[in-house]
Amino acid sequence: MEKLFETQGTLALFLVFFIPGFITLKVYDLLVPGEGRDFSKSLFDAVAYSSLNFVALLWLIGIVRSGSLPPWLWYATMFVLLIGMPAAWPVLFLRMRRQPWIARRIASPYARVWDDFFANRTPYWVIIHLKDQRRIGGLYRGKSFASHSPAPPEIYLEEVWMLDENGGFTDSRVDSTAGVLIMGTEILALEFFRYN
Repeated sequence: MEKLFETQGTLALFLVFFIPGFITLKVYDLLVPGEGRDFSKSLFDAVAYSSLNFVALLWLIGIVRSGSLPPWLWYATMFVLLIGMPAAWPVLFLRMRRQPWIARRIASPYARVWDDFFANRTPYWVIIHLKDQRRIGGLYRGKSFASHSPAPPEIYLEEVWMLDENGGFTDSRVDSTAGVLIMGTEILALEFFRYN
């Protein structure tokens, strides 16, 4: 390993063509849950994403190489090139992917519909139909949580609400509710209603 970085040139190539892609993959894996990535098999992915970062920011690299930047700005620009933008690419991609006109044209990055639906963290009134024919009504909002792949489906609703005999919500919350945690193996279906 020491021989690999004997010259500044090889160290610079490593920094430019591996580190940004590695950061992009790590941030993407944090944002889109899935099976653990084997980075020994993702070396070419890291280099490819680093190359895309290099091409997209070639104009900024030209400014850095011009030597006209004061030292503090040079370091800040290198941080943006090697860490800031590589971390921002997955966030930008996922935000763009949520746009309706794009979402209709490309596949979801999530492994399950469950993950894709709950990734937005949109608040809903929820009625959970259990396999034993019971129904639980509640509020899915800021403190609520739904598991992500590869974990099995589970949902925590921060408030439990009473349901009437027709299966609709009443105007009363269950006294002293601290929410309910339901295992996916017990769920038959979920109904969602817009939260105002």
